[in-house]
Amino acid sequence: MSKYEQLAKEIVEHVGGEKNINSLTHCVTRLRFKLKDEKSADESFLKQLDGVITVMKSGGQFQVVIGNHVPDVYAEVVKVANISTESTEKVESGDSKKIMDKFIDIISGVFQPVLGIMSAAGMLKGFNILFSVMGLYSDTSGAYQLFNAMSDVLFMFLPVFLGYTSAKKFGLKPMIGMLLGLALCYPAIQLSALSEAGKPLYTLFANSGVFSTPIYMEFFNIPIITMDYTSTVLPVIFIVYVAAKCQSFLEKRIPDVLKLFMVPMLTIVISMTLGFLVIGPLATYASNLIAEGVMLIRSFSPMLAGAFIGFFWQILVIFGLHWGIIPLYVNNIATLGYDNVMMPFFATTFAQTAVVFAMMLKTKDKQLKALTASSVISGIFGITEPAIYGITLPRKKPFIISCIASGIAGAYYGYANLREYIFGGMGIFEFPAMINPETKGMGDIWVALIGLAIAIPIAFILTMIFYKDEETVAPKVEKTVTKETTKFESSPQAIYSPMEGQVIPLSDIKDEAFSQGLLGKGVGLIPTKGKLYAPFTGTVVSIFPTKHAIGLVSESGIEVLIHVGLDTVQMEGEGFTTFVEQGAKVEKGQHILSFDIKKIKAAGFSVETPIVITNSDDFMDIITLDPKSIEKEELIITTIV
Repeated sequence: MSKYEQLAKEIVEHVGGEKNINSLTHCVTRLRFKLKDEKSADESFLKQLDGVITVMKSGGQFQVVIGNHVPDVYAEVVKVANISTESTEKVESGDSKKIMDKFIDIISGVFQPVLGIMSAAGMLKGFNILFSVMGLYSDTSGAYQLFNAMSDVLFMFLPVFLGYTSAKKFGLKPMIGMLLGLALCYPAIQLSALSEAGKPLYTLFANSGVFSTPIYMEFFNIPIITMDYTSTVLPVIFIVYVAAKCQSFLEKRIPDVLKLFMVPMLTIVISMTLGFLVIGPLATYASNLIAEGVMLIRSFSPMLAGAFIGFFWQILVIFGLHWGIIPLYVNNIATLGYDNVMMPFFATTFAQTAVVFAMMLKTKDKQLKALTASSVISGIFGITEPAIYGITLPRKKPFIISCIASGIAGAYYGYANLREYIFGGMGIFEFPAMINPETKGMGDIWVALIGLAIAIPIAFILTMIFYKDEETVAPKVEKTVTKETTKFESSPQAIYSPMEGQVIPLSDIKDEAFSQGLLGKGVGLIPTKGKLYAPFTGTVVSIFPTKHAIGLVSESGIEVLIHVGLDTVQMEGEGFTTFVEQGAKVEKGQHILSFDIKKIKAAGFSVETPIVITNSDDFMDIITLDPKSIEKEELIITTIV
């Protein structure tokens, strides 16, 4: 029997049994039941139950307050009550969150852990190309090949990295996620390798135009429509999501003695098979339809086709649907000696870079400023993944601005018939490919530069006008430094304000578990700016999946829980962005979380933020600041050992 199994059984029994449970979720401190009949629950028994802090009713939920180990108790309750986590998620989410918002949240959450090394790899890749162009070494030298391997490996094997991060997000065992990513990158199943190796077995839907597809391999006589999966994003996320559901389903049904190997094996087989049978056809046919659509539009308006490619190119790349247009590009250069169909995309990387550059100049967030700076450098060389996935896409508006700017430039490129004559480089290194090899004419370079003169200012100016850091700046307050304050600030037992706003007594928090001190002593804060900073130097010990709550421990052992807003778990991460991972070391004053105050209020939730010391019993006394306006890094709590 596990540590919390008996507690879980008692909870399930005294909320009225598994048949009385409609759904179950949990936040950072409590189990949140939706019961068919709350009268069937034995509230008084649960309040006296060892391991339960208290019981509350709020917003149609029957809440059992557990404390910091609630994830472990939740897992046992799910097992004991045979609760479907999938149906629970559906009940909680409903239609409150737009599909596109969910999609962007998933993408940004999956990319967040790899942004640092992605930016580093992008810069290294760009500088490697630059140094070879400058003649420091040739592109056939050992130095070039080694640097290229160091930088290109992340982008080539991106599904492996995203397999790991997706697994962490969806609750799959991370090693399985990595294996799924590796399987997608296996050389023998890539379309390019299969097509080079020999002729297809047959053609599916032969002579049917867009649906005519060469088949190179079968799975028990079922045709597999292959594609190149290296460097892709969505296939691995989809497969890992399916795998997480499979793992959850199988763990409940396979005997413990067989779980160690049977659950991973069946999870891999089921998810990968479904992935190959579903993703390949969907991506292939969607890409072909888009390519046919572009050619149809181009037949009566090259300018409109150019605008379409310019605006949607980055979106197509995210979904992996640009592969339908690339064969047109390759075929045109091989047969005509130039391409003018795909070229309206040219301004996209520069527009994206201009947007990020404007954000770098405008933001006051030091961490965002550093990330934008590295993304600008890699963007100049045509590597925009760090900018898209780490900066503009999660914030939506900057990404849309870059699409608008590149769409306008794309319309001009379509009108001016921009051409490329050879397979070029990326970013600034694509210009040489626009020199006409027969006439040595540079007219297309001038066309390209005019398009950039359109896209870059539009992207930059619109970003400077419409982008702003989250929320308004807190009102300035005079800082009064007393001898007592100075003593506390020099003490290792001091806790500093993690945000700007108004201090309120913990007893004023409109949540019983916090206001009664059941989770520990502390204070409340009403933030005026949507940024959360580390209250001391220490370690991040927990980040709730919906990002609304974070637990930290100081170097001297103070355990602090910061819960941004009340009942904000129901926002499912919408409006919250984390900048650290669980286990990360943080410095006092380091920006660790952003949250959108307007979104929280618009969703009907309070922004009152409890800051509690969860190991309060370890201290002789805990002194909190009286109600007042406060800025970040001002002393807010002092612990006396």
